[in-house]
Amino acid sequence: MRKRVRELGLNIGNMKTGPANQITDVTGVKVGHVTLKHEMDLDTVVRTGVTAVLPHEGNPFFEKVPAASFVLNGYGKTTGLVQVEELGVLESPIMLTSTFHVGDIWQGTLDYMMEQAPEIGDTTSSLNIVVGECNDSYLHTVRANAIQKHHAGEAINMASKKVEEGAVGAGCGMMCYGYKGGIGTSSRVTEMENFTIGVLVLSNFGKRNELQLVRYQAPGFDESEVPDGSIMIIVATDAPMTSRQLKRLARRATFGLARTGSHIHNGSGDIVIAFSNGFTVSHQFSGAYVEPRNMIRDDHPLMNQLFQGAIEATEEAILNSLTMAETTSGRKGRKGEELPYHLFQLQ
Repeated sequence: MRKRVRELGLNIGNMKTGPANQITDVTGVKVGHVTLKHEMDLDTVVRTGVTAVLPHEGNPFFEKVPAASFVLNGYGKTTGLVQVEELGVLESPIMLTSTFHVGDIWQGTLDYMMEQAPEIGDTTSSLNIVVGECNDSYLHTVRANAIQKHHAGEAINMASKKVEEGAVGAGCGMMCYGYKGGIGTSSRVTEMENFTIGVLVLSNFGKRNELQLVRYQAPGFDESEVPDGSIMIIVATDAPMTSRQLKRLARRATFGLARTGSHIHNGSGDIVIAFSNGFTVSHQFSGAYVEPRNMIRDDHPLMNQLFQGAIEATEEAILNSLTMAETTSGRKGRKGEELPYHLFQLQ
């Protein structure tokens, strides 16, 4: 049975965590996975999947949430971030998958959302769908077209408050720091007002000699065969923050990435998407030309606690993605080895 970092006696940062120490500690947020793991034939090995992050329990198209993104290194194939940046809102689940299947999951999510809201594209506007990816081609045969459109709706329907971690969902075939990576999550609660910051990562980056907190163990494989990789970082909060403030929060999450040791390689896509469900933006036009909302002041000490929470939760989520991932076999006889716990340098 694999363990989270806190079960190994390692506490990251000094803020308190939410009850489950997961992104779903943010009220209304749910996460669902579809994991695809089988052999199609001797040369085709499927180790991939889909992960869905739901911003609240309602329909995100009709009740949008403020959102922003931050691209630390842009070697990635996302959809929807241009409109998120322009309008400052998220109106779909955030979908994560394998690089070659962004289009399939975009289409599948569109199909699902149109079933939920027949007005889309007919009596009202189009829909902006956010999909992010990492390259799982070291273990997974990406040319096999294993992921289909219907897997998007299945991942959304599987969403719950309990988040599976490690080699599950979109993380099934991912590598991190030369070990098996994938899905990890963590949360923090502010001392003031008890707002929650939750983070979920899809980790797929780095070489073994970069990883901090553990003793170096030489790999028994050629690390040059592993792509530079990427990471998708999803930051959620119930603090009432504007899209501009959420971009500031997203930037801070990358400090958590850096704390684990990442060098941000040339071919790495390091992308953060941050959203708040502290208030929603109605799709329906009320007729009023202003909409008053409460928001946190930038210069209030609470803002610094939110920044710190994003950093700490990101760092711990990445480590959880490593400690929870099990050894996974892959194509060409390759193996993603689980991180041995005895390598941790505990204080």
